[in-house]
Amino acid sequence: MQPRIGVLALQGDFAAHRKALERAGARPCEVRNAADLEGVDGLVIPGGESTTMLKLLDVEDLFQPLAEFGKRKPIFGTCAGAILLAKEVLNPAQRSLGLLDLTVERNAYGRQIDSRIARIDLGGQPAEAVFIRAPIIRRVGSGAKILAEYAGTPVLVEQGKHLVATFHPELGSDDSVHRRFLEKVQRGYTENK
Repeated sequence: MQPRIGVLALQGDFAAHRKALERAGARPCEVRNAADLEGVDGLVIPGGESTTMLKLLDVEDLFQPLAEFGKRKPIFGTCAGAILLAKEVLNPAQRSLGLLDLTVERNAYGRQIDSRIARIDLGGQPAEAVFIRAPIIRRVGSGAKILAEYAGTPVLVEQGKHLVATFHPELGSDDSVHRRFLEKVQRGYTENK
């Protein structure tokens, strides 16, 4: 059975995530309010601007429902989504969902002009990673696992049912990161059905 994956559609390139999820074998849907979380097996929080996302989550009264959802079901955050999922945020400090034991520094690779496409190793396979005003993961807690690095810093990390990437896997042609997230969702889906 194809898992139904919500994509937070308040800001960011949620359309690219929908396409990547479809290619990976999911049934994506857009999540714009708390009611949209019903019947969703997992959620993607896309890149964008994390402080703007926080404001929009407050406007839509979605912050607490997302925190509760994350206690029960998998969430995959990319770039700003990774910031929102981290336990601690720097530069400047801001609140977050705190679902992964990570410390993340916002915009740590530099400004927009410093954005880049880099090659990383994903499970022994070369992959393209698109960094756009990307955060850097400065600390990884003992319960989290580093899956990929770039320039000596973690760029893909999982902890339990959750996954974060500081790059934008939805902008490349390799869907392996989205497939990995779907595997997490399907493990939980089959365990709970």
